[in-house]
Amino acid sequence: MPDGPELSALAGALGPAVLELVDHLPGTMFCVKGADGRYIAVNPTFVERTNKRSRAEVLGRRAGELFVAELADRYEEQDARVHSSGRPLFNELELIRAPGGPFRWHVTAKVPLRDEDGRVTGVVSMSQDVGEGAADDRTMTSLGTVVAHIRAHLGENVTSQDLARVAGCSVDTLERRCRRVFGRSPGQLILSTRIDVARGLLTGSDMPLAQIADLCGYADQAGFSRTFTRLVGIPPGRYRKSM
Repeated sequence: MPDGPELSALAGALGPAVLELVDHLPGTMFCVKGADGRYIAVNPTFVERTNKRSRAEVLGRRAGELFVAELADRYEEQDARVHSSGRPLFNELELIRAPGGPFRWHVTAKVPLRDEDGRVTGVVSMSQDVGEGAADDRTMTSLGTVVAHIRAHLGENVTSQDLARVAGCSVDTLERRCRRVFGRSPGQLILSTRIDVARGLLTGSDMPLAQIADLCGYADQAGFSRTFTRLVGIPPGRYRKSM
């Protein structure tokens, strides 16, 4: 992790226990980027996947200096979206590869890093290696299509049968793929995607709760609030205030 003022700022935003924990996550890349796109914190797995020998060789660099160009452009586009909207990204399926290294499929989440005044000052990212057994290109491409379909039809009654048709496979095959990569069923993936989008809207917009509920596929605000509270642990109104 960084030294001096940057470490103090990160510890204040994330908590020192989190910074310590992420150093011991095998198979999970963790990083924090500043507003200028430079890495200000990375864990050992991240360093390993860049084919560098130490944090010192990674910190202060941008994605384009560490990963193949066409992939780095995608990472930076994601960062720009999070930074400008203030909304997180979840379940992003992507290839990560350093020059000369192997391609590895990952499931990535990115959330905005905020200062004490709520301004977005950077992006926090975690990318979980899905493992060679689950990561053939056909599986990952089909699941990317599935996630995109869910996001594009949040307010509609999307079913597992709909997703299987989009993925070009049977419901049973889709079930196996979802559980291998995301650790959940297609139905649970639909539910978690709706709640993830709702969380982003709660913290990144002033949209009324009833409108968020409708946008995320809930018939009424009460049903949305019950589901959100069950999955997140606090009601949506309190979640918005706490963030």
